[in-house]
Amino acid sequence: MKITLIFCCAALLAFSGCIRTLAVSAVGGIADDGFEAFTSESDLDFAEQALPGNLKLLEVMLKSDPDNERLLRLLSQGYASYALAYLEEKDDVRAKDFYLRARDFGYRIMRRDAGLARALAGSLDDLKAELAKRGKDDVPGVFWSAFGLGSYIELSLTEPSALADLPKAEAMMEFVARTDSSYYYGGSHLFLGALAGMRPQMLGGNPEKSKAHFETAIRLSGGKFLLTYVYYARSYAVQTQNEELFTELLTKVRDASLEILPEFRLANAIAKKKAEIQIGRASCRERV
Repeated sequence: MKITLIFCCAALLAFSGCIRTLAVSAVGGIADDGFEAFTSESDLDFAEQALPGNLKLLEVMLKSDPDNERLLRLLSQGYASYALAYLEEKDDVRAKDFYLRARDFGYRIMRRDAGLARALAGSLDDLKAELAKRGKDDVPGVFWSAFGLGSYIELSLTEPSALADLPKAEAMMEFVARTDSSYYYGGSHLFLGALAGMRPQMLGGNPEKSKAHFETAIRLSGGKFLLTYVYYARSYAVQTQNEELFTELLTKVRDASLEILPEFRLANAIAKKKAEIQIGRASCRERV
């Protein structure tokens, strides 16, 4: 009788755990729709107040289903978006912390696969070799890992330990560009264009390569994802000291309607805010 009771209790606990996991998975689908509603928001102040609470709610949900890829992706994207929109210009210490959170949630997606987990812990060649075997299903985790890592590095250029990870971020974004170049409105080409454009040529920068990546990103998004123009200006135009192009790109962003991409009004509102900041600075050399 005692054994039967113990068995029944254990079965009940296991069943309740399954129900909880299924419930979180179902709610995760709603969270996806909710995040789309969030990305279509045009009011930056409203979004700033709403996003932190929603991110913590997603983390609470993740406790019950730690390997839920949908929740991990939303958290990676959400923390990166918050840092980009609200922290870079005023608190780079917090921005770096949030970008690392974004990277780590992305890494958790990648580490669900044993081969990618080993590659992340190995050498750059190990990572490249493993990514060469992968396809579109791996793109979201790799993209958001690289986005968080690369954005952290951009704010940490005086830290050798951060710079040491730059080839890893570049390799991951090159994988995305090869495998699904249209993902996140050509985001991999935006990233690679900024990387090639921001570095001096003696350190591996390549203005023509940068320009080609940005033009590809613009084509893939139909010219509607305005952050592409901002980074085109901040990297390629600044590195080549092309004041005319710099002004043209940022003016285009400033004057664009948020309705050109209704599902991503928030990203475009962020771009317009950053363009206004850059335009307000005195010279091209200061506009970085």
